[in-house]
Amino acid sequence: MAPIERIADKLEKPALDDRSYRVIRLPNKLEALLVHDPDTDKASASVNVNVGSFSDADDMPGMAHAVEHLLFMGTEKYPVENDYNQYLSAHSGYSNAYTSATETNYFFEVAASSSQDTDATADGSVTSPLYGALDRFAQFFIAPLFLSSTLDRELKAVDSENKKNLQSDGWRLSQLKKTLSSPKHPYHHFSTGNLQTLRDEPRKRGVNIRDEFIQFHHKNYSANRMKLVVLGREKLDELEGWVADLFAGVMNKDLPRNRWDGIQPYTETELLTQVYAKPVMDTRLLDIYFPYQDEEEMYETQPSRYLSHLIGHEGPGSILAYIKAKGWANGLSAGVAPVCPGSAFFTISIKLTEDGLKQYQEVVKVVFQYVSLIKEHSPQQWIVDEVMGMTEVDFRFREKTPATSFTSRLSSIMQHPLPRHRLLSGTSVVRKFDSQAITQALSYIRPDNYRLTLVSQTFPGDWDQREKWYGTEYRVEAIPPDFQAMIRRAAESTAKDRIPDLHLPHKNEFIPTQLTVDKREGVEPMKAPKLIRNDEAVRVWWKKDDRFWVPKGNVYVTLRNPLSKATPETAVKSNLYCELVKDALVEYSYDAEIAGLEYQLSSFSMGIDIDVGGYSDKMVVLLEKVLVSMRDLEVKPERFKIIKERVLRGLRNWNFQQPYRQVGDFTRWLGSEKGWINEQYLAEVTPLAPEDIASFYPQLLRQMHIEFLAHGNIHKEDALRMTDLVESTLRPRTLPKSQWQIRRNLLLPPGSDFTYRRTLGDPANVNNCIEYYIYVGSLADHALRAKLLLLGQMTEEIGFDQLRTKEQLGYIVFTGAKFAATIMGYRVIIQSERATEYLEERVNAFLALFGSKLEGMDQEEFEGHKKSLINKRLEKVKNLDQESERFWNHITGEYFNFTQNETDVKHLKPLSKQDMVDFFGRYIHPTSPCRAKLSVHMIAQSSPIALAGNISAEEQKEKLVGLLGKYLTSIGISTDADALSKRFEVVDIANGDQAAIIAAMSSYLQEDVEVPQEQSSAVLEQGQQLLGTVLLSLGIEVKVEETNDLPPAPKVKETTLVEDVFDYKSGLGVSEGPRPVREFREFEEAEAKL
Repeated sequence: MAPIERIADKLEKPALDDRSYRVIRLPNKLEALLVHDPDTDKASASVNVNVGSFSDADDMPGMAHAVEHLLFMGTEKYPVENDYNQYLSAHSGYSNAYTSATETNYFFEVAASSSQDTDATADGSVTSPLYGALDRFAQFFIAPLFLSSTLDRELKAVDSENKKNLQSDGWRLSQLKKTLSSPKHPYHHFSTGNLQTLRDEPRKRGVNIRDEFIQFHHKNYSANRMKLVVLGREKLDELEGWVADLFAGVMNKDLPRNRWDGIQPYTETELLTQVYAKPVMDTRLLDIYFPYQDEEEMYETQPSRYLSHLIGHEGPGSILAYIKAKGWANGLSAGVAPVCPGSAFFTISIKLTEDGLKQYQEVVKVVFQYVSLIKEHSPQQWIVDEVMGMTEVDFRFREKTPATSFTSRLSSIMQHPLPRHRLLSGTSVVRKFDSQAITQALSYIRPDNYRLTLVSQTFPGDWDQREKWYGTEYRVEAIPPDFQAMIRRAAESTAKDRIPDLHLPHKNEFIPTQLTVDKREGVEPMKAPKLIRNDEAVRVWWKKDDRFWVPKGNVYVTLRNPLSKATPETAVKSNLYCELVKDALVEYSYDAEIAGLEYQLSSFSMGIDIDVGGYSDKMVVLLEKVLVSMRDLEVKPERFKIIKERVLRGLRNWNFQQPYRQVGDFTRWLGSEKGWINEQYLAEVTPLAPEDIASFYPQLLRQMHIEFLAHGNIHKEDALRMTDLVESTLRPRTLPKSQWQIRRNLLLPPGSDFTYRRTLGDPANVNNCIEYYIYVGSLADHALRAKLLLLGQMTEEIGFDQLRTKEQLGYIVFTGAKFAATIMGYRVIIQSERATEYLEERVNAFLALFGSKLEGMDQEEFEGHKKSLINKRLEKVKNLDQESERFWNHITGEYFNFTQNETDVKHLKPLSKQDMVDFFGRYIHPTSPCRAKLSVHMIAQSSPIALAGNISAEEQKEKLVGLLGKYLTSIGISTDADALSKRFEVVDIANGDQAAIIAAMSSYLQEDVEVPQEQSSAVLEQGQQLLGTVLLSLGIEVKVEETNDLPPAPKVKETTLVEDVFDYKSGLGVSEGPRPVREFREFEEAEAKL
């Protein structure tokens, strides 16, 4: 056997990267990047296969995606379908995968090798959880089973995933762009697939679909097309040995790398056209697509960076600055979007205002005038030097990311033709200025090489076509000659006839120059920030970075004022105020953003939040500008009108989100003593005028308490100076503690069971959703919290396997703990086409099933769950931002329990199985008399409950018989109305019994009108496919014949419908407010200054 080839072991890496790397190639030509990280607490691996949806058969779209799903369902070595996920869950891990145009990416993470988490083999030796995971993972690519028993279920999962996306504008508009591309290019494909494309249509053609998936895997999966990344604590030699052993069996078929060089997605037929598309949400977009060169071999110069930097600039003289000043746009982005090896698009995307929609031709003209300005100047080296400088700084101080993010991203990067010693820096670093390459790149941005897409719910209004896969309404037309002539003139404009406000950007004063870090060796990282000032006006928390040693920092400021969300009206005013400040700062803050320094400004229940983060060198400059802009905001009527309209659209669009993204807001609202929902905000926006905000925001800033956190490369004196800056700039009066808002939650009484129903706002959404929430207790009860966390760990894998994989309730299934301001509970979320009552029943069945499994669980499995959860709770933060966010969450949560994870572990360790059995029996089991539950049902408008209205069972039967008669007549079969009605006299239509309906139809066809058997069978088959839709249209829930024995649902007490939320809330008690777990004096700074 050929030896393992070591390709590279000295990779270019960030300055503080303590990992070691090695790139190897196995004898079967599988290439692997091995990563030794001595301090990681998570191990991970990813395989990227150079095959994706572009390789789907034209008559079976979605094949690559379906194969991705099916590989998880058992292998020859590990035939149990969920063995892989069970193993990962037992070792603090998880897995996922995705399919794109040209690649399929699989990845997982598990606890890293340690004395806490090891497995003993048969001979008594100890091996890492990573080895066991890799062994199972490798078999996906060696001997997957494609089990017949799982095939239908996984195809339904693919179908459910597709249905989840049907009302998503991102998916709809992306597919429209593909559908309207050249049919000769695989970009034209429908990539997700559904039951129609993957099962029903192929079976009609006599295709054995299992054989097709096996053949796809055999034809396209080859070791030489695979890139593997493995990250663990083990030494490189040990990882190399594992990989050589476990992946040697992957077959190498010496397949060529997939390329599509002969044809472009957009040809002359598709260019110089404009597409009008109607979105689901109220959105206005102008997208300009330019077919562009494939830059993957140009990794050193990346000329598109020059174009996107200038065209996408937001500072003075830019396209956006001009069209924003004209009131035509709110945002602009530009950049290259690779399609596949051989082709790409350069895309300019502009968020239009109402006036901008009317003036979209003028907006396009401005774009082409600016392009002419760029071309008029020879490529500017100082601009590239700025870009190069920032990419080098960003790479030099790049911090670690979560293990799966790293391995998944790097396995994808390895598919590109980069020098292997540059895999880590890849295309993130620009290395050379190449004037000729930039000039060549600019040659693609021209007036005979583009397509426009205009997205609006109202313009032009005469869409005359529907996209096949998502149903998006659209219209396509050639660019009108006069418009094209205007664009050509704009592209050829000179300084004499160009808009004078357009010019190239100035030099960026925010580029950091002070990048030194005062690193101290041997320092034990502090677990909490110090409290360095605490008086009536201000509380200042500070921690000098002692873990990551990067020249970055984060500053968080809360301006506490209960007025910010005292009512829905003040909440809307606070939001508008923040949006107006951000709008006024766009030109100024953009330079800071591209120099690695950003800010956020938002309102929330306790006041106004200001966050500034990035390179610490110029941080105070940006903070001061934000504060001054907040204090001196001029509410300009023309900008107010635009921002108000944008906020109004955002609130209206909220109703068109995925149901599972909406349901949590209602659960929180029903559990909050004081809180508001979207419709209440929406009612307050329309009456507001500029003067309302101008008179309101000074009240917000007049009186406050300031909570401040400075963390990172920031000295104590600098933190105190920045706090002084907040006070001196805003000059507020002190808000007495007696006026601080106390965060509380409503308490569900023991034995209660409530259900709140809500009809979804999107009439086209076919999915229902349920959040099934069980109240457990106070966040301050650490012992109870530990049990709740352990329950979440124990039900995570079994919940997914039972509710999604086995019962196929829907693509979206979540189980686990849910935390509010002061209380906690257990929740299950399912998004599904099935009725919410049925979902509720299946959750009850699942919980009863788990209760039985818990009682029968052996001690080894129980201890394994504890160990897995403890590893998760003790997981280290990976970078400065993660640690900053953790600190700030503990501060704003007002418990100040900075060592919460250690507290959790302390209470987890002594837990026994009987403790969990008792906990589950009292708080969670559906038949427990002590249990307190609230379910929120989000019901689709097309669901039976929403459609039924006041239709009686007799009316439903009469309408169904009438529709069936019309259907038979339409296909040439005579209809005897009386005989047909008689056949349905004993059929229980109201309960959706399809089998009984089909039987009645069969008797009518064969006995009453004597249709031949062959014709009758064909009619019944076609009718059965239509029957589900017909029953739903009559408000009848379809009774589905279950193919498997499902766990029985226990009998539970009757629920109480929440019909009046005010009355519901009035009848509930409230929790205590949060209180610090320690005295503040224990946090005070007592050490020497750093």
